[in-house]
Amino acid sequence: MAKLYVLGGRQRKVGIKPPTFQDEWYLYEAALILEVDTDTGVARTCVDYETPREARAGEQRAGNFHSGALIGDSLYTCTMTEVLVYRVPDFKQIGYLSLPSFNDLHHVTPASDGNLLVVSTGLDMVLKVSTQGESLAEWCVTDEIPWSRFSRAVDYRRVVTTRPHLAHPNFVFELEDELWVTRFEQGDTICLNKSGKRIGLDVYRPHDGVVYGKRILFTGVEGKVVILNRRTLGIEQTIDLREVQDGDKEKLPAWCRGLLPVDEKTIWVGFTRIRQTLLRENVRWVKTVLREGTIAKPTHIALFDIANMQCLKEIDLEPHGMHTVFGIFPVPD
Repeated sequence: MAKLYVLGGRQRKVGIKPPTFQDEWYLYEAALILEVDTDTGVARTCVDYETPREARAGEQRAGNFHSGALIGDSLYTCTMTEVLVYRVPDFKQIGYLSLPSFNDLHHVTPASDGNLLVVSTGLDMVLKVSTQGESLAEWCVTDEIPWSRFSRAVDYRRVVTTRPHLAHPNFVFELEDELWVTRFEQGDTICLNKSGKRIGLDVYRPHDGVVYGKRILFTGVEGKVVILNRRTLGIEQTIDLREVQDGDKEKLPAWCRGLLPVDEKTIWVGFTRIRQTLLRENVRWVKTVLREGTIAKPTHIALFDIANMQCLKEIDLEPHGMHTVFGIFPVPD
């Protein structure tokens, strides 16, 4: 796996006044997809994208690619209010959706029936929509009836933020005929249909994940990876990457998000430099995870040997203009 696609965004220069999470829309001025040569560390920009005015909440430039899926030669991704599909490797845009129910999208993936599963994090919901934008199903990720807390009459693309979120769902996936999603605030993954089962994950706050062979892997933002057995749904292993990456917990590997298994024992993981808004939004996390003297690393991806607990390689992405990472995908042969 010599080359990777890395999805994220380029942060705008921050002025004297520190940003608040009402400024979240404006922290990133462009959504980026990099092609990274993992042998040389050289990266080229495949996509430099700005959300159009009609699909964003303010006048300033804005853009940030969140997570998605690579199916064949189609790369699915999302901004805060849009779903985009690119054909790789030429990155011709072959699909686009933006709906009023899209607020702070964190993940999109094709469902087994060919429709799209979209995590509208700002509405604490998972949506199933057709590729033409028809709404097919909606699930609240909390014990609520869909649209009981929000209004169908509001265009949530124009709402800067709906925080605080009750659950903050991130990663949606299917296991046979069951639909699952991770919940940031509850520290778990739950089945939205069928069994209704809940699995507590051994991390402070889970974010994204990947279904890989007989396992399901999840990231915890504090720097952990949790591995579930796909058949039993039991936790097989929890890995603290802070210990593996440096052998020193005082060197925080930054905000852990983005995950790609290479094989059964090696994985790529993405890390985003801790910014001040994250510190203010997550006071409890700061108190329990950060300590005085902690060094936060720059935005980067790292390759781990989880069988021998070693960090094999790190690639700094900030020299290539990327300041946040959400997704990592292999470049197809």
